[in-house]
Amino acid sequence: MQLSKRIFQLETETAFAVLAKANKLASEGKDIINLGIGQPDFNTPINIQEAAIKAIKDGKHGYTPSNGIPELREAVSNKVYDDYQAKINPENILITPGGKPVIFMSTLILGGSNKEIIYPDPGFPIYRSMIKYSGAKPVPLFLDEKDNFEINLDKLKNLITDNTSLIIINNPNNPTGSFMKKNKIDELIKIFKEYPNLYILSDEIYSKIIFDNLQMPSFLKYDELFDRLIILDGWSKTYCMTGWRLGWSIWPTKLIEFANKLCVNNHSCPTSISQYAGLEALTGPQEELNKIVLEFQKRKEFVYKEINLLKNISCFKPGGAFYAFPNVVKTGLSGKEFSDIALEKKGVALVPGNSFGDKADNFVRISFANSIENIEKAIKRISTI
Repeated sequence: MQLSKRIFQLETETAFAVLAKANKLASEGKDIINLGIGQPDFNTPINIQEAAIKAIKDGKHGYTPSNGIPELREAVSNKVYDDYQAKINPENILITPGGKPVIFMSTLILGGSNKEIIYPDPGFPIYRSMIKYSGAKPVPLFLDEKDNFEINLDKLKNLITDNTSLIIINNPNNPTGSFMKKNKIDELIKIFKEYPNLYILSDEIYSKIIFDNLQMPSFLKYDELFDRLIILDGWSKTYCMTGWRLGWSIWPTKLIEFANKLCVNNHSCPTSISQYAGLEALTGPQEELNKIVLEFQKRKEFVYKEINLLKNISCFKPGGAFYAFPNVVKTGLSGKEFSDIALEKKGVALVPGNSFGDKADNFVRISFANSIENIEKAIKRISTI
């Protein structure tokens, strides 16, 4: 077979396999409650839908600049300034078809043989997959339950070597729902100052879904990092636009040209219609977003309370995103075994913890991007496992 050796390094995202299996069982007439997939269950706000329809009717359905339409990059720049008082040149902003291309481009640009890239474990599985594909060595930064799945600073310092080219930070974290506050980010910044050649990819895709009135301590607040900071964010989670495939990223001046070339080679440009919808999302009313975050807060409180009432299952309190990450080890089952039983016997789709890393075998991920009524039913079902 004349296949590239690198193609065998690619891994996958189990959440989509769980979704496919859950959909198949549902199509066979089985009653399935899906707490697996990580997407909001709310409709895209009406004003955003209407902006997309208008773009189609106005004939705005052709190619755009590879880095995104200028007015959208300007809107991202303005949004970043409003949120974090960070002044970002729109020329350093790249609009992409979702957030994953930012991971793809970052690892290809900064990976390669003899390079090491640090990533969170448990963490989004595409991190490790793309690091391996780039030819770099994946170096897991294990997040421990006793640390509330936050980064242990001593562990991090022990992982950084002369070959470390990039570290990936995800806050709030998928799959655990952990959230690092400003004091922890301040400590991370001190470490990064000791390693001036180390690049940082900050995945902030859940930056607007934070609970208890806490504020996002974005890395954009630290302008001393701008010459080696890549920011990943977007519309998918915040504005319920997962299927619109629209993300944005901020790049250092010395990397933006390479990232944009990868865009040209890979996808030409983001979807024009989605870009005009994204423009309305950023510049239009934000009331719907606030309602959605409040609803996620209610669900978080409900899940945290009800899961911890179950025998042999425990869960720490999520601080952001829309995930809970309960420990099921006391049931005598692994997370994979528990998830299989939950779906096949109880009609509840969950994602096993080992989908997110080698040290998460005792956990399952619960997405509370579903109604409280369905979540309550699902918890009752899995209580008998």
